[in-house]
Amino acid sequence: MNRKLFITSILLLTVVASTNTFAQVKILAWNDEFNYTGLPAEDKWGYDVGGGGWGNNELQYYTNARTENARVENGNLIIEARKEQYEDNEYTSARLVSRHKGDWLYGRIETYAKLPSGTGTWPAIWMLPTNWVYGSWPKSGEIDIMEYVGFDPGIVHGSIHTEDYNHIIGTQKTATCTIPDAETAFHLYALEWTSEKIDIYVDDNKYFTFPNEHKDYKTWPFDQLFHLILNIAVGGNWGGMQGVDPNIWPQKMYVDYVRVYQYIDVSALTVTGPEYVTPNQTGITFSIQNVTDATFTWSVPADATIINGQGTNSIVVNWGSTPGDVTVEITHPQAGG
Repeated sequence: MNRKLFITSILLLTVVASTNTFAQVKILAWNDEFNYTGLPAEDKWGYDVGGGGWGNNELQYYTNARTENARVENGNLIIEARKEQYEDNEYTSARLVSRHKGDWLYGRIETYAKLPSGTGTWPAIWMLPTNWVYGSWPKSGEIDIMEYVGFDPGIVHGSIHTEDYNHIIGTQKTATCTIPDAETAFHLYALEWTSEKIDIYVDDNKYFTFPNEHKDYKTWPFDQLFHLILNIAVGGNWGGMQGVDPNIWPQKMYVDYVRVYQYIDVSALTVTGPEYVTPNQTGITFSIQNVTDATFTWSVPADATIINGQGTNSIVVNWGSTPGDVTVEITHPQAGG
């Protein structure tokens, strides 16, 4: 009978190109690369369903799991707004939400997207609170990573809304960025969100900053979980200010990927894998959280072999007959604390 061998999985860290303490690292916490076909992944996305736009006087009906309005093909998520009668509305579209499948407090949220065009389109990449701790809109906050209205082509908007700062009372905090090819090329729309501020980017250009004033929830409700929303509205209070062109439909927003990064303490990193293996066992997987921009150097006992994954955050090992440790050394080019 083969005896079992005890393995201790330990973590070693090496910092290069920095004299600072390697206190936090950025990990990929959630993502959808859209490398499949069909409806958006059920474990990542749900739908807000209904007409009217919840007070925005929009013309579309947001449908539920309908491939005509939301699908993945050729490596992209496609949200499609269509001119068609549906549930007493003249248009259909989709409003995808990560609620209860991806909810975050702080981090970096990236969406690589190409926008629809034409008067009456109103695409958005934005966030709402998951639990509405401080009350109904706008008390619990809203983060608009990207809004775009087709009657004003090439102008991307980033905004936040709170009880003290919102468009109903004319105090919203907002900024714009000129992107002439927003409708014909993909761009990276990103949010950097910490306890101290919110920054909004297009590609590498930070064009909007909102600082935490350290007053109360009326200016900073952004200390709670938020989720991501992707949608195309038709018409509405803003998108329809210059009418809706009836001849431009269907219109599509393409999303190549969505990635959410979070910063965690080094002490929270752990190697996962079996605590025991048998001699000459094969195909054993060990892994650690994926640290952005880091390299991983794994070590195993002398007669064990790493058959796949060296240099990454996950390896596959064929064991030998010698007990020992599995360790990983993480090297980061820009460690800081």
